[in-house]
Amino acid sequence: MSLLSVENLVVHFPVRRGVLARTVGHVRAVDGVSFAIPQGKTLALVGESGSGKTTAGRAILRLIEPTGGRIVFDGVDLASLDGGAMRRLRKRAQLIFQDPYGSLNPRMTVYSVLAEALAVHQLRPRAQRRDRVYELLELVGLPPETADRYPNEFSGGQRQRIGIARALAVEPELIVADEPVSALDVSIQAQILNLLDDLQDRLGLTYLFIGHDLSVVRHIADTVAVMYLGRIVEMGPVEEVFTRPIHPYTKALLSAVPVADPASNRHRILLEGDIPSPLNPPSGCRFHPRCGDCRAECKTADPALETVRDGHQAACLVHAPRQ
Repeated sequence: MSLLSVENLVVHFPVRRGVLARTVGHVRAVDGVSFAIPQGKTLALVGESGSGKTTAGRAILRLIEPTGGRIVFDGVDLASLDGGAMRRLRKRAQLIFQDPYGSLNPRMTVYSVLAEALAVHQLRPRAQRRDRVYELLELVGLPPETADRYPNEFSGGQRQRIGIARALAVEPELIVADEPVSALDVSIQAQILNLLDDLQDRLGLTYLFIGHDLSVVRHIADTVAVMYLGRIVEMGPVEEVFTRPIHPYTKALLSAVPVADPASNRHRILLEGDIPSPLNPPSGCRFHPRCGDCRAECKTADPALETVRDGHQAACLVHAPRQ
């Protein structure tokens, strides 16, 4: 059973100009995204900067209000909840931020950061909060005495552990991890990924993992969804997508992943130009201006995700034509 189901999620931001601030267009940051995550599993959203993956993650938690679509969490449509109901539900769905430096208040001790979540959601009496903070720190691999220190006294990896502890403080079931290791050194990245894996096994957590480093995604995800300009262009089991990619964009991303063998003759696919503006996306297939396999029909027909193999979908008129 899916803990989270996203159906045709849309997030458009109005563009206003002039003295009267008239709406002259919309930035189509997320434009019809659908996926589901079974309980206890990890789905990774990947893509270039500007693909809409972070906006999608925040819209799912309603930190950004979606323009359209349904977000069903454990049978409840989040779009139907008012402010009070959404606040109560948020203790079941939390966010790990990308920046371990900017996401912690420098004026608050670690104890204050973690105890604040307990107080807001009334999860522990005041007398029991310090013991719970110690439990959370030990859970993420930090000694209890760090509770009375300030964020500037920690390394980036330690700060991200504190951010993870803050997300765990309210005992969530779903965690949206927004590029949680991209700001860390490679050796520290491995430690944090192993920690997330361990926490998932111990606590039964469900992850929506947002990232751009495909080697990281392959380590942690069960399913991967590749986003381009607000839409998912390929989705499937992580090993299936990595070993048998279908969409030209996915192939280009995978060709850029470094390999350990310096003698490897793997062909590098270089994409021309930058990702187009979501304010005025191309007609037809949104990837066609950068695609080496583009045909005439790609410029006019907008492909939908089609199942090519069991659980493996792609939106491409050339490589995944409609049956």
